[in-house]
Amino acid sequence: MSDHEKHLLSTPRFNVVELPADPENPTGRKRQVIRHPGAVAILPMVDDNHICLIRNYRVSVGQDLLELPAGTLEPNEPHAITAKRELMEETGYRAKKLEHLHSFYLSPGILDENMHLYLATGLTEGETAREEGELITNHVVSWDTALQLVQERQIFDAKSISGILMYDQIRRGTT
Repeated sequence: MSDHEKHLLSTPRFNVVELPADPENPTGRKRQVIRHPGAVAILPMVDDNHICLIRNYRVSVGQDLLELPAGTLEPNEPHAITAKRELMEETGYRAKKLEHLHSFYLSPGILDENMHLYLATGLTEGETAREEGELITNHVVSWDTALQLVQERQIFDAKSISGILMYDQIRRGTT
């Protein structure tokens, strides 16, 4: 938080601050933004043609969503370590290889969260270490099914849609 930001709210996962009026903004309005430490999303490829999505109950929208496993960075934790940890905690899988594919902002109009997308391959199954209260189940599907779920608008989570579509471009050799 900078000296020019007014603190409005602190939670264990994020802070809400008010920014002073920006001289570059013609409206001259103050803005409220959410400061977030960042996060990772993981594309866990069980084999060349199957991906492990998770079905995750999201309190904020009151429903189960199909999504890529993901999680928040711990203080001073490199995002590759977060990806490895979150993959194991949420799915039980361990990856022989993690490859950083991209980083992106989820909702830069109100949120500074930077999400780091990783491809996880060479997976072996193991025990999960889900947080108390997490309602998560693994949902292994074929790659074609994952694409179909996006195309049929059955995946609503932005990180999952963009991650799946981006990796599909990589698979096709069109990036």
